[in-house]
Amino acid sequence: MPPTHILNGIKVIDFSHYVAGPHCTRLLAQHGAEVIKIERLSGDPTRKLPVQKGGTSGCFVQHNLGKKSLSLDLEKPEAQGICHDLIKNADIVVENFTPGTMKRLNMDWETLQAINPKLIMCSVSCMGQTGPLATYPCFDYIGQAYSGIMGMTGDEGGFPALSGMAFGEISTGAHAYGAIVSALFHKLHGGGGQYLDISLLDCLFSYHAMNVQVYDASNGEMNPLRSGHQHPFIAPLAIYQCKGAYLIIIALGKQWTNLVKLIDREDMLDDPRFADPVSRNVNRAELTEAIEFWLDGFDDVDAALRSLGENHVPAAPVLSVSEVMSHPHMIERGIVQTITNKHFGDLKIPASPYRYSLFPEPLELEAGLLGEHNHEVLSEQLAYTTEQIQILEDSGVCSIKP
Repeated sequence: MPPTHILNGIKVIDFSHYVAGPHCTRLLAQHGAEVIKIERLSGDPTRKLPVQKGGTSGCFVQHNLGKKSLSLDLEKPEAQGICHDLIKNADIVVENFTPGTMKRLNMDWETLQAINPKLIMCSVSCMGQTGPLATYPCFDYIGQAYSGIMGMTGDEGGFPALSGMAFGEISTGAHAYGAIVSALFHKLHGGGGQYLDISLLDCLFSYHAMNVQVYDASNGEMNPLRSGHQHPFIAPLAIYQCKGAYLIIIALGKQWTNLVKLIDREDMLDDPRFADPVSRNVNRAELTEAIEFWLDGFDDVDAALRSLGENHVPAAPVLSVSEVMSHPHMIERGIVQTITNKHFGDLKIPASPYRYSLFPEPLELEAGLLGEHNHEVLSEQLAYTTEQIQILEDSGVCSIKP
């Protein structure tokens, strides 16, 4: 039988909840891995977020595609024993509890490595498994604040801004996926199992493409600060208004020459005040005025964008979510995926960004109801009888099948 996708045959035990860990294991499931999600008896908290249908949210559905739901009370030794038995034959364990929780539940790395020496275990956390902040309660925006990301958002001299995006959680899940796949590659070449400590703080801090080295190399003379709709160091790299809409324009290298010719300001090519991106940034008020004067000559923003594109000046409209979902390019690329869910019917979600030539079509996957796969997992993988499962349900070790 041909493989369903690139990770076909890989078995994952998933203890994660909310977004970062579940996004990682969703990617694993979308690319062929068997993922068994261990949920508390009350379920992953994202089940209760808006919008809900049938007692489950669209958020849960998006981040838990293709996973089998096994609902257990992990405080009970019997539930811990079930997990240990499943992990004996697993390739990967993913968890994103507060550091120390897995040890309290008898499922820390040392315990699980002894059960399965070939295991890859990935702990996803906000601040990491070590350090003074490791056990602090944490969400995406907490990591954004500590990483300096939030400090770069918002208007100059004003409040930092909330992005409205869980890009810390999503990118950390993607980084965890990459770490796991590379660890699998290492193991399959004779390297054995290992433990992975992936933190949201580490991932977000790595997003400072310029800020850290610019500050250090300049001995603090160039101090990255929030600068609103303009880049703090480089010009032109800014958001501009045009006929009630917003667009971003970036012009570096030859693109700068293209831009000044387009806006009929070739005099700037010989002006030392605009000799390089840093000099242009110092004098960006005049540059902004020239660009906005040129933009005012258009009837609409689309005409301005066409002119910029035809003259090889990078520019884009600032789109809303609904505009992205209906954009012809996004539709052709398939970045919006329509899935089918037993309660939601057809539901649009962001597709996996990973594309493989041998597996061009996405798998048809659903997110499980809470405890939907209790009987399947316990009977087929651990050979539990119907009577044994009934005893576990009656004693509160696992939830009653929905």
